[in-house]
Amino acid sequence: MNMDKQQIQNALSLVKMPEGDKSIWESGVVKNIQIFGIEIILDVEISNPTLQYKKRVEVDCLKIIHEKVYEKADIKINFTVLKTEEKATIIKGNEIPGIKNIIAISSAKGGVGKSTITANLAVALADLGHSVGVVDADIYGPSMHIMFDLEGAVPEAITIDGKSKIKPLENYGVKLISIGFFAQSQQAVVWRGPMASKALNQLIWDTHWGELDYLLIDLPPGTGDIHLSLVQSVPVTGAVVVSTPQNIALADARKGVNMFQMDSINVPVLGIVENMAYFTPEELPDNKYYIFGKEGVKGLAEQLNIDLLGEIPLVQSVREAADIGRPAVLQGATDIAISLTNLAKKVVEKLEKRNSEKDKTKVVETSNTAGCSTK
Repeated sequence: MNMDKQQIQNALSLVKMPEGDKSIWESGVVKNIQIFGIEIILDVEISNPTLQYKKRVEVDCLKIIHEKVYEKADIKINFTVLKTEEKATIIKGNEIPGIKNIIAISSAKGGVGKSTITANLAVALADLGHSVGVVDADIYGPSMHIMFDLEGAVPEAITIDGKSKIKPLENYGVKLISIGFFAQSQQAVVWRGPMASKALNQLIWDTHWGELDYLLIDLPPGTGDIHLSLVQSVPVTGAVVVSTPQNIALADARKGVNMFQMDSINVPVLGIVENMAYFTPEELPDNKYYIFGKEGVKGLAEQLNIDLLGEIPLVQSVREAADIGRPAVLQGATDIAISLTNLAKKVVEKLEKRNSEKDKTKVVETSNTAGCSTK
């Protein structure tokens, strides 16, 4: 069977591109045709890198050539994916006026007490004389309004420089904003990722914070849309990761640390907190029971070369204090209150060191252009 390029060109002129009205030949994507006996080699350039698109073009070419030229032809197609040159859309934000430091409190795993640590850290910082605010960014499971004894309260709208702003509620010297103020207590928040991210941005930017030394952002568990939205919206000064000593929690905590340390995010991790480190019953004050494992977070911190900020014991009064809306750090000279205050001092120390050694964190820039060149 003798085949020539004209036959193949004529065949390809009968097949439409997956998009548009032009044929595969007319569109100019076929850059070269080679014939070796019954073997045909096509060099094809496309701008869509998906496997489905390549498969569609390949199937259409094979079918028409087998039908119109030679049914036993051995056809090979070499694809080149062109890099798109369109201008990227940059997603970025700015510093929040009046706020000196933004601290993200994260836990890749739920149930490790991240929100409890955040609430107590905020109150401890306020007690140390700092001006503090908290954003409850756990959109799907807000709890800060309960921990600060503000359940049922609703923030007021105020006008600042001609713009309507939300006045954060305040208790224990901490300014607070939470989606829990705007959703009924028994109402489930059912939002897709973009909706949740938009809600977070509104909580942060539409609130009149005034002058703050620290704004703590209590993130939801995981490493998803809301976390990326945060680092795209504001320059986070540093992150604190919370975990229990349990192996399954440590695996997720490692992911959380790695997320902040990615080149594309690059948020300094101030350290990791071991929550529920051990249990000491009141009747046996000298005993420590390592219910979730011993020194697991300490080992992880050493592996990742980050600081262990504190080991917070499992104490019943912490849970009781959260339930009644009075953080446990307010319990005076108790061991748990001292542990939580020391944690706050350690965070301040690490933050001051970070600010003296590094430039301000840049807002993450994300491009919608994802071109590649393969063959």
